[in-house]
Order: sequence, then C-alpha cells, then structure tokens
Amino acid sequence: MEASTQTVMKKSEMKPGSSMMKSLIKHRTLYFLFLPCVVYLTLFNYLPMYGIVLAFKDYHIREGILGSPWVGLKHFTTLLSDKYFITVTWNTIKISLLRLIFGFPVPIILAILLNEIRKEKFKRTVQTIIYLPHFLSWVIVAGIAKTMLVGDGIINQVIRLFADVDIPFLSSNTYFVPTLIVTNILKEAGWGTILYLAAIAGIDPEQYEAAMIDGANRWKRMIYITLPGLSIAISITLILSLGSILDAGFDQIFNLYSPLVYDSADIIDTYVYRIGLINGKFSLATALGLFKAVIAFVLIIIANKITRRMGGEGIW
Repeated sequence: MEASTQTVMKKSEMKPGSSMMKSLIKHRTLYFLFLPCVVYLTLFNYLPMYGIVLAFKDYHIREGILGSPWVGLKHFTTLLSDKYFITVTWNTIKISLLRLIFGFPVPIILAILLNEIRKEKFKRTVQTIIYLPHFLSWVIVAGIAKTMLVGDGIINQVIRLFADVDIPFLSSNTYFVPTLIVTNILKEAGWGTILYLAAIAGIDPEQYEAAMIDGANRWKRMIYITLPGLSIAISITLILSLGSILDAGFDQIFNLYSPLVYDSADIIDTYVYRIGLINGKFSLATALGLFKAVIAFVLIIIANKITRRMGGEGIW
C-alpha cells in the first residue's frame, strides 16, 4: 500500500513538460521529418491570416494595413447586395456539387475494380496510366483539352462522323460545366484511388476466404466485405470534400474559361482574382475570401456531426 502511494506521489510530482520532452527526444527523428510541414503551414497558412483584417478596413497601399481606416462590415454589405456575387456563389456551389456527385464515386469504383485484377503486371500498368494525369498541371491539361475540344479538334471530328454538328464545348454555357466535370474526373480520379486501395489492403483476407467457403461470388464479396471495409475512408473523404465545396477548382476553370462562359463558370475564386489582383479592390476580395472560409468551416462541422450520428467515423 505504501509503495503504491509513493508511486502515485512520484507521478504527481513529475513536471507537465517532462513527459512531452521525453516524447520529443524519443521520437526526434519523426518530429524532424515533420518539421518542414510545420514550417510550411506556419509561413503560408498561419502568418497570412493577419491579412484577414483587410476585410474590415478600407485598404490603401500608401497607408498600409495598420494605417488604413476601419470600415466594419461595409465590404460584406457590398457583397451581399451585389447580384453578381449571388451568381458566382451559385456557380461555385453548382460546380462543386456536380463534381462531388459525379466525381466522388469514381475513385471508389476504380479502386474496387483494380483490387479484383489478379495479374500484378497488368494491375500496375493500369495504376500507372490512371495516376499519370494527376502529375500534369492544369496548364498542360487545359492546353490538351482545348486542342481536342475546339471546332476542328479530334472530338468534334468524331462527332461529325455521326452527326453534322459541331459542339462548342468551351464557349457555350450549356456544355462548359459538363466539360469541367469530365476533364476533372479524367485527371484526378486515378489519384483518388490511392486512399481506397490502402483501405482495401487493410481488410482481413480471412473475411474473403470465409465468404468464398460460404459460396459468395465476387460481386457479393465486393458488396458485403469490400464496401463496408471502405466506410471509414469514404466518410472522412466525404467530410473533407464537403468542407471544400466552395473550392470549385480555380486552376482548372481559370485555364479553360473565357468571358463567353462567365455566366455559368465564374466562381468565387476567379471573381476574387479579378476584383483583387486585376481591379485592385483588395479589401473586397479579402472579405469574399473570408466569407468563403467561414462557410467551409461550418460545412465541415455539420458534415462531421451528421456522419457520426449516422454511425460512421468523423475527423474528430
């Protein structure tokens, strides 16, 4: 009894920082590897947050951030009373939802199909081919897409074989958004399979063996074993996707769109680019960016709670 009491007293007498220091020393190699991430996030994510005050100031370059006068919620009022702000917000939500609805299931389906391939050489070849577009910038992909989708491009040449018509993929509000969705899937779907393939690799092989003994075919094993095994990865990915629903893909749209399709393709990010960098309205652009960040934060919280209540796994 006395020995246990002394042990408890010794533990209580330990300094709070001693255990943290021991952990730092013990895992110093891992912390050293993590250090570049900390530096990157600090420099490019946390330090720039000071600039958020521009959303509440009438910024003048000569006076600087500190010297510019405070205007309160003036810029937010300006945005909410601007009809075009409603248009770009709707375009952002529309494009993001379409990308989520049509693009989100594709990596899951690809991962399940790749898992069913038994020839390793063929499997690795397919993986390499579908991963490759991710490593190409949107500047390159957009250049290829424009070459293929213009009036004399190969896509319209094929269409002419079946119908005497040219489809204006990049200059029509009707076709531009579907073009965005398809090109985004072709570029990113393969890379998105990595997480799901890792989750599939973590499923106990004995479950498949037991199912085979019970007479389950491949389809039933995919439905009753593989898909449930992916539930955690799907939940977390869905939460993160909902949190970035106001990120409709600036790089892609900026490299593909033109004034002809502003009505359907102009999103918050491209609007911020024009009013901020082109027109010099830095305070208004900052207010718009802050509005977007707050909405994204609220969506992450809501999506996380809904997922947990439905029995899934959340981020926290």
